[in-house]
Amino acid sequence: MNLWIELLLVSLALTNLALTSLCRLETCIRVAAAQGILLGLVTVALHSPAISLHMLVLVLGIIVLKGLVFPWLLFRAMRQARVRREVEPFVSFTWSLLIGTLALPTAMWLSSRLPAAHPSHTPLLIPVALHAILAGLLLIVSRRKAITQVLGYLVMENGIYLFGIALVGEESV
Repeated sequence: MNLWIELLLVSLALTNLALTSLCRLETCIRVAAAQGILLGLVTVALHSPAISLHMLVLVLGIIVLKGLVFPWLLFRAMRQARVRREVEPFVSFTWSLLIGTLALPTAMWLSSRLPAAHPSHTPLLIPVALHAILAGLLLIVSRRKAITQVLGYLVMENGIYLFGIALVGEESV
């Protein structure tokens, strides 16, 4: 089971890197939707032996909101604003990818400086959560289009959520 959790977390980190390097807004929204679905799967995988009705409602809410509703609203906003690409970001896409890539070892270093949240969780959980927060912050400050900045807020919130489920004990869920 730990292998599945780590695979999901690596996939989340890759979606963060993809979002920092993509210029087509449609693709960015699809990647953010995939990240929302992955968040729900990570929640189930972390607490799979003790799946309760409360957890199922939480996971379904995350998947429906972050994987379907928010992307639909962003696609609608993109069509109404008639934008297709992030044309001139403040930081180029190559530099954004480099900064996003360097944010991953930075997140790993930061997580090593924090006390262990929960001993049974995988060691990748906190670094991926911090990486998502840093990648979201990078998207917010390095892009000009409001839709891409909203995606940055969503990615940052996904990182905060991951950090939160790392802090929640299994008996609380």
